[in-house]
Amino acid sequence: MAEVSMDYDAVQKLSDSFRASSDTLEAVSKALEVAIAVLKASAFFGLVGNLALVHYLEGIKPNVDRLAATCEELSMDLIGAIISLRDGDYSGSQRFA
Repeated sequence: MAEVSMDYDAVQKLSDSFRASSDTLEAVSKALEVAIAVLKASAFFGLVGNLALVHYLEGIKPNVDRLAATCEELSMDLIGAIISLRDGDYSGSQRFA
Protein backbone atom coordinates (compact mmCIF):
# COMPACT_ATOMS: atom_id res chain seq x y z
CA MET A 1 0.00 0.00 0.00
CA ALA A 2 1.33 3.44 -0.91
CA GLU A 3 1.94 5.91 1.86
CA VAL A 4 -0.65 8.66 1.98
CA SER A 5 0.13 12.05 3.45
CA MET A 6 -1.59 15.40 3.40
CA ASP A 7 -0.89 18.99 4.35
CA TYR A 8 -4.08 19.44 6.35
CA ASP A 9 -3.88 23.23 6.46
CA ALA A 10 -3.42 23.55 2.70
CA VAL A 11 -6.32 21.19 1.97
CA GLN A 12 -8.51 23.02 4.50
CA LYS A 13 -7.69 26.35 2.81
CA LEU A 14 -8.56 24.84 -0.56
CA SER A 15 -11.84 23.55 0.84
CA ASP A 16 -12.59 26.98 2.30
CA SER A 17 -11.88 28.57 -1.09
CA PHE A 18 -14.33 26.23 -2.80
CA ARG A 19 -16.93 26.99 -0.11
CA ALA A 20 -16.44 30.75 -0.58
CA SER A 21 -16.76 30.31 -4.34
CA SER A 22 -19.97 28.36 -3.84
CA ASP A 23 -21.38 31.11 -1.59
CA THR A 24 -20.45 33.77 -4.14
CA LEU A 25 -22.01 31.84 -7.00
CA GLU A 26 -25.20 31.33 -4.98
CA ALA A 27 -25.36 35.12 -4.46
CA VAL A 28 -24.85 35.64 -8.20
CA SER A 29 -27.67 33.18 -8.88
CA LYS A 30 -30.00 35.11 -6.58
CA ALA A 31 -29.03 38.38 -8.25
CA LEU A 32 -29.78 36.82 -11.64
CA GLU A 33 -33.22 35.78 -10.34
CA VAL A 34 -33.93 39.36 -9.31
CA ALA A 35 -32.67 40.75 -12.61
CA ILE A 36 -34.79 38.27 -14.56
CA ALA A 37 -37.88 39.20 -12.55
CA VAL A 38 -37.28 42.93 -13.10
CA LEU A 39 -36.68 42.45 -16.81
CA LYS A 40 -39.81 40.33 -17.17
CA ALA A 41 -41.84 43.01 -15.40
CA SER A 42 -40.42 45.75 -17.60
CA ALA A 43 -41.13 43.66 -20.70
CA PHE A 44 -44.72 43.43 -19.52
CA PHE A 45 -44.86 47.24 -19.59
CA GLY A 46 -43.69 47.48 -23.17
CA LEU A 47 -39.92 47.16 -23.16
CA VAL A 48 -39.98 44.11 -25.41
CA GLY A 49 -36.21 44.18 -25.98
CA ASN A 50 -35.78 43.07 -22.40
CA LEU A 51 -37.27 39.68 -23.27
CA ALA A 52 -34.11 38.86 -25.21
CA LEU A 53 -32.04 39.76 -22.16
CA VAL A 54 -34.33 37.62 -19.97
CA HIS A 55 -33.77 34.68 -22.30
CA TYR A 56 -30.00 35.25 -22.18
CA LEU A 57 -29.88 35.45 -18.38
CA GLU A 58 -32.13 32.40 -18.02
CA GLY A 59 -29.54 30.51 -20.05
CA ILE A 60 -26.73 31.59 -17.72
CA LYS A 61 -28.45 30.92 -14.39
CA PRO A 62 -28.52 27.08 -14.59
CA ASN A 63 -24.79 27.05 -15.33
CA VAL A 64 -24.10 29.27 -12.32
CA ASP A 65 -26.26 26.98 -10.16
CA ARG A 66 -24.40 23.87 -11.35
CA LEU A 67 -21.03 25.49 -10.76
CA ALA A 68 -22.07 26.52 -7.23
CA ALA A 69 -23.16 22.94 -6.51
CA THR A 70 -19.88 21.59 -7.89
CA CYS A 71 -17.84 23.95 -5.72
CA GLU A 72 -19.88 22.93 -2.67
CA GLU A 73 -19.34 19.24 -3.50
CA LEU A 74 -15.58 19.73 -3.90
CA SER A 75 -15.43 21.55 -0.58
CA MET A 76 -17.23 18.70 1.16
CA ASP A 77 -15.07 16.08 -0.59
CA LEU A 78 -11.92 17.78 0.65
CA ILE A 79 -13.29 17.98 4.19
CA GLY A 80 -14.16 14.29 3.92
CA ALA A 81 -10.63 13.49 2.77
CA ILE A 82 -9.16 15.31 5.77
CA ILE A 83 -11.46 13.50 8.18
CA SER A 84 -10.85 10.10 6.59
CA LEU A 85 -7.08 10.47 6.63
CA ARG A 86 -7.06 11.69 10.23
CA ASP A 87 -9.26 8.74 11.23
CA GLY A 88 -7.04 6.26 9.39
CA ASP A 89 -9.52 5.37 6.63
CA TYR A 90 -7.48 5.05 3.42
CA SER A 91 -10.19 3.45 1.30
CA GLY A 92 -10.95 6.68 -0.60
CA SER A 93 -7.35 7.77 -0.96
CA GLN A 94 -7.12 6.56 -4.57
CA ARG A 95 -9.37 9.44 -5.60
CA PHE A 96 -6.71 11.97 -4.59
CA ALA A 97 -3.57 10.03 -5.53
